[in-house]
Amino acid sequence: MGLPEFNDLDEDTARERLAACLPVPRWVQEVLDGRPYAGWPVLEQHAAAAAAVLSDDELDAALAGHPRIGERPSSPEHEAELSTREQSGVDVADPEVAAALADGNAAYESRFDRVFIIRAAGRSAPEVLEELRRRLRNDEATERRETVHELRDIALLRLREVAT
Repeated sequence: MGLPEFNDLDEDTARERLAACLPVPRWVQEVLDGRPYAGWPVLEQHAAAAAAVLSDDELDAALAGHPRIGERPSSPEHEAELSTREQSGVDVADPEVAAALADGNAAYESRFDRVFIIRAAGRSAPEVLEELRRRLRNDEATERRETVHELRDIALLRLREVAT
């Protein structure tokens, strides 16, 4: 699908496709309200700005759409196909890697009371682990900002697939 087709989608279909990018109703509506878009840069800028700040409820909704790094999607809320493709470089066939990711996820959830999220596309398991370990040293405010930033990057990556 290209941008002209995205611009022409009926509202329900566009809403469904946008919610797969970032399941935050306000963000979906803001992106919908900006149609038609003249080009990808305009859409990207609009979508990025709308995702730059998320309320606590929006953050919870956005995180519900993502499985843990290194785990298969297991919830109906998870965008299984997208998540699997995005995490394809995070090979958990190695038992040490799988254990390190599981331990890191558990430590992160214990510390921050939410699932660890990172744009995994294009990253290897060692890169993801390095970021996970680094982010475990963040304070709550810094980590919340990084989480929102990663969700925005994932949304834009998915939006590019939907609209270009």
